[in-house]
Amino acid sequence: MAQRSIGGRIALDRAGVAAHTGAARSTVNHWHLHRDRFGFPNAFVHDGQEWFWRDDIEVFHAAHLTNKKAVLTKVDRSGNPTDLVTSSGAAEILGYSSYRNLPHELIDNPDDTEELPSGRIRRYWYRRTVWAHADARTGRQSTGRTPGTTGPYKPHPYADDPRLHIAAELLAEATEAGRDRRGLGIELAQHLGIPQRTAQRLLAAAGRKMGR
Repeated sequence: MAQRSIGGRIALDRAGVAAHTGAARSTVNHWHLHRDRFGFPNAFVHDGQEWFWRDDIEVFHAAHLTNKKAVLTKVDRSGNPTDLVTSSGAAEILGYSSYRNLPHELIDNPDDTEELPSGRIRRYWYRRTVWAHADARTGRQSTGRTPGTTGPYKPHPYADDPRLHIAAELLAEATEAGRDRRGLGIELAQHLGIPQRTAQRLLAAAGRKMGR
C-alpha cells in the first residue's frame, strides 16, 4: 500500500486506494475511468506522481457501498436451511430472473452435484449456503440459519428434522412389506412436497439412524 503525508494530509496512490477499500486494482481503474458515473474523486499530481486524498476516498467508498446495497435483490429466506436447491432455485432465492445471473462464487462451489444422462452436471446448494452468499453481498455475517433462530449447528444436516421421522416410518413400512427402497424417494418427495434429492437424503439419514 502506497500512502504519504502531503501538507499534513494523507494521500494514496492507486495501489493504496485498492488496499484501503479492499477493491481490486482493476476495479479502482474502472472507478477512475468512469469517475463521472461513480463519483470517484479526481486525482492530483505531486512530485510527478498521481495521488488521491484518503479522506475523499473514504467518503466515496462509503457512498458507493450504500448505493450498492440499495440495488441488491430481495432474498427469499423461507424454507428449510438444509434443503438442496438447483441453480434455478438458487436464482429464485436471490431474486434473479435467471440462473444465468448466478455469480461464479456459487457456480464454482456447489454443495453437491449430479451427473445427468446427457453428461451435464447439475449443481445443488443448501438454502443456507445461498443465504450466506446473499449476506456476504452486504457485509452481513451469516450464521447459515433462518433469521431469528439461535443455538449450535446440528450434528448433521437433518438431525432433529421432523421430516426425518416421516422418512423413517416410510422405510419401516417398506421393510415390513418386503419392498426395497427403489421409488421411496419419489414417494417421500411427493408426500412432503420437497425435491426428490432432498427426499433421498432424508431416507439415507433415516436409514443410518435405524442402522439399515
